[in-house]
Amino acid sequence: MLPPNVINDRVYVLQTRWGNYVSHGSFEHFIEFTVAVNSLAEHFSRMRLPGLVRLCEGLENAALTHLGCAETHPIDAQDIVALQRQVDTLLGAVATSRLTTHERRTEEQTTEKREIDWIRPRHIKIVVTPEKGKMASALCRQIDFFGFQTQKHAWDENPTGDTHPLAVLFIPSTTAPDLKTQHACIAAMRSHHPASQLIYLDAPQDIETIVTLMRSGIDLTVPMEDGCSRVLNCVLDLVQSHEQEKYRVLLVEDSRVAVALIQRTLSEHGIDSHAIRNPGTLLEELQSYRPDLILMDMHMPRFNGVEATRVLRQMAAYTALPIVYLSGESDIGRQVEALRLGGDQFLSKPFNPVLLAAVVKTKIERFRETQRSSRLDGLTGLLNHTAAKSRLKTMLAALTPAHSLTVAMIDIDHFKSINDTYGHPVGDQVIRGLAWLLKGRLRATDLIGRYGGEEFILALPDISPDQALNVIDRIRADFASLPHAHASGALNATFSAGIASFPMFDTAQALTEAADFALLNAKRSGRNRVEAADCSVKNDNCFTLLQKI
Repeated sequence: MLPPNVINDRVYVLQTRWGNYVSHGSFEHFIEFTVAVNSLAEHFSRMRLPGLVRLCEGLENAALTHLGCAETHPIDAQDIVALQRQVDTLLGAVATSRLTTHERRTEEQTTEKREIDWIRPRHIKIVVTPEKGKMASALCRQIDFFGFQTQKHAWDENPTGDTHPLAVLFIPSTTAPDLKTQHACIAAMRSHHPASQLIYLDAPQDIETIVTLMRSGIDLTVPMEDGCSRVLNCVLDLVQSHEQEKYRVLLVEDSRVAVALIQRTLSEHGIDSHAIRNPGTLLEELQSYRPDLILMDMHMPRFNGVEATRVLRQMAAYTALPIVYLSGESDIGRQVEALRLGGDQFLSKPFNPVLLAAVVKTKIERFRETQRSSRLDGLTGLLNHTAAKSRLKTMLAALTPAHSLTVAMIDIDHFKSINDTYGHPVGDQVIRGLAWLLKGRLRATDLIGRYGGEEFILALPDISPDQALNVIDRIRADFASLPHAHASGALNATFSAGIASFPMFDTAQALTEAADFALLNAKRSGRNRVEAADCSVKNDNCFTLLQKI
């Protein structure tokens, strides 16, 4: 997550550029102001601050309606006053959203720490009717388990105080809800807590109703069947977001002036870029720079951008890499032909900086999401079976006999009974709860994967087997006390685990099979426990027994 000084710098840039426009009224100053708003919205989005994103987007949309051209500036005085009000509202909301640092570490790793920027205050307000009190209490217990503070609030109660919650959850009555009271309450909460995320639980799947709720101030509506689990997922996502790797753009452009303008625009939006003037070095630059997107000029020396694109589309490594043409080509037929032969989009010069940044970010986000979807489990966001096995092999390949690595296989106890009793959505919630707990308790260097169904795989490098066993056993105890909220209350679940360590077992297959064998012993010994593999399971007879079981 971005440190506070970065936000302060972005806010200062926005204020300065707006002040410049108010003073001078030039078209160029207005473009710079609009770019600053868009850039700030992007940073808030990465930090998972939906309320501030909402305010930025409202200001950006209002600015874009006045963008026009040089002849339309300066805009009318009343329009400046209206934009000033939106700027002041945004700045006021930013001032109330203070950031601090919260440290999290495993007890064994006292020499290493991983800092996480949390949003203050970390409390959740729940607006609920008395008839939904039991469900709300169960949801509160689960949210509180992850370090939040929850506060119940009546629908007819006015919001008070200067403390702004991270999120406000609205749980309506199921029997003849008073819609007028609901919308008035939502609007009041939105006005009083402009930076908070407003979530409406048990929303009817009707587009008109959802649009009305959104107009009142709701950011997200959640159907009851997804209810508690999705709400908790949203809340945890708000505080567990970390700054992602910078977007990388390779610019293929022979004009120095165009390169300077494009790189300036990309830099203002936090996008890294590298420019080449000679398309003949394109393949070498792709291998070394590894961009998320190519901005390609149409007309260059030696060969044109379309020919370069056709070459890339014949290579397996670059068939999906986004390629956006940025050119002064005005012939529509040639533009269409360029897209047909491998391009993803065509932008004309001179370019609109806001549109260029938006296209680049959107294309890269979709490209990265496609890459992630092939490696991550859709339910938990952890590495999937194939990716986890590949990561384990990579970790082992980097080890020497002096290093240590412990692999754990985890399986949720009596999971079929949970599904049969409470339904598959609640079963999914239990799986997600364990995934969240593992991500919260383990290090960034640890492997965490969903091996399949209710089974997980972990790999903990550079700690002893005894330390690994203690860490996993504490997670086991925490998971046993974690309440999983559902429509009728809450349930608790447990897991069993088996561990095996390198160099006692020196291949990925040997480690996973030994850990799996230890897991079976934990199940046989009563469940809700962690067992370590014995060196005797290294022989082939035990592996044969494992396969028969």
